[in-house]
Amino acid sequence: MDQMLAALLVEPGRFDLRHVDIPALGPEDALIRVARTGICGTDMHMFHGHFAADRLPIIPGHEFSGTVAALGSKVTHLAEGQACVVDINIGCGTCFWCRRNEILNCPEMVQIGIGRDGGFAEYVAVPARLVIPVPDGMDPALQALVEPVACVVRAARKAAVRFGQSAVVLGAGPIGNLHVQMLRLCGVAPIIVADLSPERCRMALEAGADVAVSDPAALKAEVMRMTADRGADLVIESVGAPRLYALAFELIRKGGHVAFFGLTGAGEAVPVDILRTIMQENSLKGSVAGMGEDMHDALTLLAHGRFRTEAFTRAGYPLEQIQQAFETIADRPGDLKTQIVIG
Repeated sequence: MDQMLAALLVEPGRFDLRHVDIPALGPEDALIRVARTGICGTDMHMFHGHFAADRLPIIPGHEFSGTVAALGSKVTHLAEGQACVVDINIGCGTCFWCRRNEILNCPEMVQIGIGRDGGFAEYVAVPARLVIPVPDGMDPALQALVEPVACVVRAARKAAVRFGQSAVVLGAGPIGNLHVQMLRLCGVAPIIVADLSPERCRMALEAGADVAVSDPAALKAEVMRMTADRGADLVIESVGAPRLYALAFELIRKGGHVAFFGLTGAGEAVPVDILRTIMQENSLKGSVAGMGEDMHDALTLLAHGRFRTEAFTRAGYPLEQIQQAFETIADRPGDLKTQIVIG
């Protein structure tokens, strides 16, 4: 067998199912037989033509689990048949940024499923050094959550989250819900969530938020009420809306931190009061993808049941129905994640 079924995003809004050649392996590569691949917000941005449109056609999909199907001639640390996940961030491995595990800044960085073919296919070829074996018996649907959980692990790490801090999460979608769960694991209190969807707010409360606000006009007053009129220590923007980034600066306390996480369009900007930021010693930091040790930490947390995942794993579509899965995802707010079932 030398061909596989793959879903190519050929233009914004349209997948084309094709039989294509199984990827060739280099001597230091591994071929992964894909089991499940989650649909990420980044995939939706690509589907709607808001991100990486210049890279089409491409096989998207970067939240995948699977098993090792074949190995390059120089790979000795893996075995065929091993269940695994993959760190999707490919850097040169030797530059200043790679040495610091800041691979997104590597001049040669490319991401599987975004900059090169990914997991909406029966097989995907990856550098073997980025393959991470998973514990025996771990559900492939759960394995496919390692990458998004790694993203919130890294966000918490970059924001230097500490127990006893107060936090606001703007957006209670899939990644917002994971931020809530990560903050709770870190001992953050109170956790305040804002989302226009009452259902998503309810799910955020079930995930560990202390307060969920669906009325934008009531948000600032509620944040002040919950923080002794100081404002929050930390605000995480998880939607990607410039107006929410601007709002975040109004919700932090003096000396507070804004975590830039949600993807906006290229070139979009937020006005920042420079003098206020200086005088109040406020800070901001960007973070978007988990990599390196973030992936291993996420796998450990998931394997030991530290995240509520039922709403992330119940919705599955076969690869042949990927177009329907993408087109209906907004109609199913109770499904925090939709996965494509492949193997």
